[in-house]
Amino acid sequence: MTDAPSTIAERSADMLARATPSKIAVRVRGLSDRAIAWLFITPTIALLLAINIFPLIWAVYLSFTNFRANRPNAEVEGVGLRNYQRVLNDADIWIAMQTTAHFVFWTILLQTVIGFALAYLIDRKFRGHAFWTTVILIPMMLSPAVVGNFWRFLYQPQIGLFNYIVSFFTGIPPSSFEMLGSVSLAPWAIIIVDTWMWTPYVMLICLAGLRSIPDYIYEAAEVDRASAWRQFWSITVPMALPFIMLAVLFRGIENFKMFDMVMLLTGGGPGSTTEVASITLKREAFESWLTGRSSAFAIILFVAVFGLANIYVKALNKVKQR
Repeated sequence: MTDAPSTIAERSADMLARATPSKIAVRVRGLSDRAIAWLFITPTIALLLAINIFPLIWAVYLSFTNFRANRPNAEVEGVGLRNYQRVLNDADIWIAMQTTAHFVFWTILLQTVIGFALAYLIDRKFRGHAFWTTVILIPMMLSPAVVGNFWRFLYQPQIGLFNYIVSFFTGIPPSSFEMLGSVSLAPWAIIIVDTWMWTPYVMLICLAGLRSIPDYIYEAAEVDRASAWRQFWSITVPMALPFIMLAVLFRGIENFKMFDMVMLLTGGGPGSTTEVASITLKREAFESWLTGRSSAFAIILFVAVFGLANIYVKALNKVKQR
C-alpha cells in the first residue's frame, strides 16, 4: 500500500531537515517567508543583472569616452557627447538607417500579408491542413546559417535554381541577371529570404488569433445574412488585429537587428547597398576599433527601438481595449 502524497512530502522534508547543518538550520528558522523567497531568487536576479544590465551600463559609459578595444592599455578620456554628435552627423550611418528601414518595412509587409493569408486558409481546416501546417513551418526551424548558404546557392546565376524559375515564367535568360551581385536586386534577394524564413512565425501568431474567435459570432452573423466578405472585414480582421499587431511588433524588433542573413548573403554589398545598421555597427566596433563611437551608435539604436516599441505597445493596448 503506497503512502499518501502528504506523508511522502513530510518524510522528504524531514530528511532534508536532518541533512541540513545545525548552524544553517538555526539561521533559516529565524527568517520570514519573504526573506526566504528573496534568498532563492537573489542568485537569479544577480545573474540577470550580470548578463543583461551590466553590459548596457558599460556600453553607456564607453559611449562617453575615447576607448578603443585594440588599445586596452591606452589612457581613457571622457569626450562628453562628441561620439553622439559624430554618429548623428555621419551621412554613412544615416544611409545605413535608411537601408534598415527599407528592409524592415518590406519584410514586415510581406510577412504579415502572406502569414495572415496562410493562417486564414489553414483555419478553414481543409483535408490535410495539419500536414501542410508542418510543411510551412519547416523554414522557421532551420538555422540562419543553413538558410543563408542554401539561398546563396539558389541565387547563383549559372547553377542556381532561382534564376531558372524566373526564366521559366518571364523568358529572361538565367545568366542575364544576378540577384546578389546587382545593386537593385540584392536588397530584394535578402527580403525574399527573410520572408520565406519568418512568414511561418507570423502565420502561427495569426492562426492563434483566428482560433480564438468564438464560433457563435459567425453563427450570429449568418443568422443576420451577412456575406462571407462582410464577416471577414467585420469579424475576422478586427478580432485578429491584436495578434497581427503583436506579430508585427516581434518581427519589427528582430528585423531592425538583422545581421546574420545579410552577412551570409551579401556581406553588406555590392558596395554598401545592403549595409544595414547592425553591419555598420560591427564595422565601427571591430574593423575601425572605434569602441566609444560604436557604443554611442548602439545606445542610439537601443533608444530608437525602445521608443518606437513603447509607442507601438500603447497603440496595441488601445486596440485590445476596443
